[in-house]
Amino acid sequence: MSLFIMWLGVMFPLVFSPGPANIVFAASGAQVGLKRSIPLVAGIDTVFIIKSVIIGYGLGQVVNSYPSIMNILQAIGSIYLMYLAVKFIKSNSNTLSKNQECLGFLDGLIIQVLNSKGWLMVFLMFTLFSEQAQVAFGEWGIIVLVVWLAILNISIHLLWVKAGELLGRVSSSKRYERSLNYFYACCLLGVSIWLMADNQIWSQFV
Repeated sequence: MSLFIMWLGVMFPLVFSPGPANIVFAASGAQVGLKRSIPLVAGIDTVFIIKSVIIGYGLGQVVNSYPSIMNILQAIGSIYLMYLAVKFIKSNSNTLSKNQECLGFLDGLIIQVLNSKGWLMVFLMFTLFSEQAQVAFGEWGIIVLVVWLAILNISIHLLWVKAGELLGRVSSSKRYERSLNYFYACCLLGVSIWLMADNQIWSQFV
């Protein structure tokens, strides 16, 4: 229990914070609702689980040994976030939930594979807690951490989608819907610019 409390104290703020995936979840919830956003959640969390297994069992050391891989993922991811931002801006606010184009499972896979901060979060978890988990749970320690993170991720991600859905229901005004789309697009652009500024690849050209 003490290990779980320490783990939750570290991981909850990281998972809950408004990163690229959570902003996309809120935007999807506002546009198409919780039910139609489930494939997007499934795509992102499938990659999260795969990341956790890969890093937890040591294969992540290969990625860690070649930081240029993370820089490339971050650069491509920032470009993809810009693409999503443009997509939200161009989305037709006259088209409501039943006909609205929504992000799906494949979009979720792409978003999370290219989310370098998601990789770093999983690295951090195993750096801090893998030894303690193996002491507490033996050979099941890594699996326990993977399951804990999967449950936390899915819960928080669904919460972000639901929050976006509730925000989208505040008003049926087309102007409000359009403003909401612009707000999410600006958030994604902000994250994208921050990732670019933080990336060593882009800094070589600045």
